[in-house]
Amino acid sequence: MTAHHTGGERSPRLHLLTEAEQTTSFVHTVTVRFGDCDPAAIAYTARIPAWCLEAIEAWWKHHAGFDWYELNIDRGLGTPFVHMRMDFRAPVTPRHPLVCEVIMKRLGHRSITLVVAGVQDGILCFEGEFVSVFVDAKAMKARTPPPDIVERIQQTTRRRAAEPGGRPPQPPTA
Repeated sequence: MTAHHTGGERSPRLHLLTEAEQTTSFVHTVTVRFGDCDPAAIAYTARIPAWCLEAIEAWWKHHAGFDWYELNIDRGLGTPFVHMRMDFRAPVTPRHPLVCEVIMKRLGHRSITLVVAGVQDGILCFEGEFVSVFVDAKAMKARTPPPDIVERIQQTTRRRAAEPGGRPPQPPTA
């Protein structure tokens, strides 16, 4: 542990699955650049939620088969955020890859709750909860998600738990 990680919690494996519907985690790796940091050489606070949203969009592409552009333009489905909550545990720096673990906490009839945890060098740096509602992309009116997307999410978030290690393969780094 280095001095800039003081106060962080060491966690080689995150424990987000305790309250989640998803039986496997999804991992998205971010390369933190020098330009992402302030003069103190730690990440600008505003970059952290942006990295969470990047990880969430990668989760959507992996589990639903569509990124946000494709959902909106091709499927007419919007997923605007109605709630975001974040807790910061330790600074994020360019020294190590930022591993963002995404778990679906809840898939409801008109909303989805995803939890993101960011880890660098085994240190828990932040946790966040993000709630999106399903809307008709043009009318911006609440709707239920299409059954094929719900089915794909349910299949892909559960099927890999039986594989050795219980974790899906990691996607390419950003």
